Amino acid sequence: MDEINWENYDFGDNYSYSTDLPSIIPDSSPCLPESLNINKYVVLVIYVLVFVLSLLGNLLVILVILSSRASRSVTDIYLLNLAIADLLFAFSLPIWATSKVKGWVFGTPLCKLVSLLKEVNFYSGILLLACISVDRYLAIVHATRTLTQKRHWVKFICLAIWGLSLVLSVPVVLFRKAFHPPYSSPVCYEDMGVNTTKWRMVMRVLPQTFGFLLPLLVMLFCYGLTLRTLFEAHMGQKHRAMRVIFAVVLVFLLCWLPYNLVLVSDTLMRAHVIEETCTRRIHIGRALDATEILGFLHSCLNPLIYAFIGQKFRHGLLRILANHGLISKEFLSKEARPSFIGSSSGNTSTTL
Repeated sequence: MDEINWENYDFGDNYSYSTDLPSIIPDSSPCLPESLNINKYVVLVIYVLVFVLSLLGNLLVILVILSSRASRSVTDIYLLNLAIADLLFAFSLPIWATSKVKGWVFGTPLCKLVSLLKEVNFYSGILLLACISVDRYLAIVHATRTLTQKRHWVKFICLAIWGLSLVLSVPVVLFRKAFHPPYSSPVCYEDMGVNTTKWRMVMRVLPQTFGFLLPLLVMLFCYGLTLRTLFEAHMGQKHRAMRVIFAVVLVFLLCWLPYNLVLVSDTLMRAHVIEETCTRRIHIGRALDATEILGFLHSCLNPLIYAFIGQKFRHGLLRILANHGLISKEFLSKEARPSFIGSSSGNTSTTL
């Protein structure tokens, strides 16, 4: 583990989110380290529950989509990749949970790996949802089959999303290290050396712009016009079928938007756009701790949305259970087979 020269370390400029590192060191600022007043064992239990639900739920989603090859749509392929991203992130949750209790005791390589999983999960999630919004926009507003019927295009788009997510995650991963600061438990933290305010602004502003703000604007534009078209044309069936997609987008924003808004506030404070005070620094640190827990919770919620809102997902799951003898065929036959989501393109209906 590399030694950090704390005497020359400008902690105010090198503060990083989501690490539980005290916001200053004693010889550089009068602020005393404070953290969110949440029992660490409560957080541990939350992370374990999220891990179990995410593991089981996303595996079921992947299984249902893969088993519905004949009726698999473009949107389904995006949702499949979304489930894979959540599943990969779920594998890191036991590590994050342990670090809440014992501190970061896993060393630098694992610090970089789980940080990579977290960043890729977030960026791939919002980019995939942006692609779904474009697909729905083209299918409903423009009634086009240009993209929706060319499956190989979708595969390349998904590969590009994974690649871009990795690129946006590189800065955090490069500088993450494991070390033990004074008066604190071991942490997984970004070490960028001395006087690195400009670098930290670049590391935050670029990913937040290309990996959050732009995809969010795309979603708002596409879904705004899509909703207007649905209501103007009185397409009741399409409107009901879009509930799953809208629910997925809404839950993603509810889970990750607070974290990113707080992160923007912290970035503005570090850039001295808003006044930096000891109290404000502590409040932002607490808000980042709390909203990070909310963001982690997201990885287990999509399967619950599909189960409660997605009729075809429930039918697909029951069909798999019936094929393996876990439920009777009679019970399956009683379930009315739900209709596909209506669309101008036959290949844009969604399995979920």
